[in-house]
Amino acid sequence: MFNVGVTGARGRMGQRIIRLAKEEETLNVVLGLEKKGHPDIGKTIDGVIITDSQDEINSCDCLIDFSHPSATIENLEYLLKFKKCAVIGTTGFNKDQLNKINEASKVIPIVFSPNMSVGVNLLFRLIKDAAATLNGYTAEIEEAHHIHKKDSPSGTAKRIMDVINEQNFNIKVEEIKAIRDGEIIGDHKVVFDSIDDRIEIIHKAKNRDIFAKGAVIAAKWIANKDKGLYSMDNVLFKS
Repeated sequence: MFNVGVTGARGRMGQRIIRLAKEEETLNVVLGLEKKGHPDIGKTIDGVIITDSQDEINSCDCLIDFSHPSATIENLEYLLKFKKCAVIGTTGFNKDQLNKINEASKVIPIVFSPNMSVGVNLLFRLIKDAAATLNGYTAEIEEAHHIHKKDSPSGTAKRIMDVINEQNFNIKVEEIKAIRDGEIIGDHKVVFDSIDDRIEIIHKAKNRDIFAKGAVIAAKWIANKDKGLYSMDNVLFKS
């Protein structure tokens, strides 16, 4: 049995990850981590103890982290201390924080992705193939999310930009169209345009379960992996 902990355990994403992980025969949810002062601290909910003590990270084999960049980096210190692995779906890291994740992966195994969705990671591969094929086309990126999302443009849109730019395009972050409206879960669109035709590749999330399911898949995958920095591409297509 592989013991997992979940950050933001009482948030919408955390609750879904816990429920989906509990359905897996090979996973055992032993920790629900929350920020200090949360009203559910000290309670046992659905069989999971809710705590604000990062020392409890020692009780799990893997921490699934969808939190805030600063909180993720704090958690990373305990993961290194206890030699535990991590699945990180947090976005909005600065360069220094990204370097810390990279350095930590030299000691522990980490799956790190701006989007854990199986569909979105297939989207990355389709966009890569399209960008490699469509010489002479221009490319545009558009993303839309709910008004509560803090980072803009999204980490997924930035990853799409990197995938396209690896094929000699020159899209800049400020050129990504980012929309914040209502309660949109997450929409991403790439347009390749030429004088002859227009190709659109679109992914629309219907609910947050796609991210939670991907995180659970990643946690199962990383169970027996050596130290290193892995992506969802590794999890889904290069195991």
